[in-house]
Amino acid sequence: MDTPRPTPSNYERLLQLAEDAFAMRSDPAQLQVDENVLQHLRQLHPATVMEESDANGPIAWVLLIPTTLELMQAFVSGRITEQQLYDRTPLGGNYTALYLCSGLVLPEHQRKGLATRMTLKAIDHMRKDHPIEALFVWTFSDAGRASAQSISKAAVLPLHERVH
Repeated sequence: MDTPRPTPSNYERLLQLAEDAFAMRSDPAQLQVDENVLQHLRQLHPATVMEESDANGPIAWVLLIPTTLELMQAFVSGRITEQQLYDRTPLGGNYTALYLCSGLVLPEHQRKGLATRMTLKAIDHMRKDHPIEALFVWTFSDAGRASAQSISKAAVLPLHERVH
């Protein structure tokens, strides 16, 4: 008789969703998100990491990286990797661009606008401290591209996309 496996937590499910969507563990060019990275991002700006939770833990995460237009252009054109974008973004900088790094929502909570609302809230917070002029993305799915376009339109900011 098989021993039943424990049900994964919301946190574990979101981590698995991230790996399934981005396969980041097998790609050193992508940002390897861990507690140190999250802490550093919060030092860039407190609104870089947004989370929505229910009684069972997190149901959605949004990760954003404020940076400069110059670094945005280097990333969008493929001259630097996502990891290099993160590494080269200065602490305490005057951020003029915002990288929509990732938005993850558990399947049962998708298609409700959660990631979009969270991202727009984060953009509003960042705009109070920085003159954000543009958004940029590196999409891995049609849903991610549609979400980024919706965010760009609602925030009234141009969207630049890195092509694979």
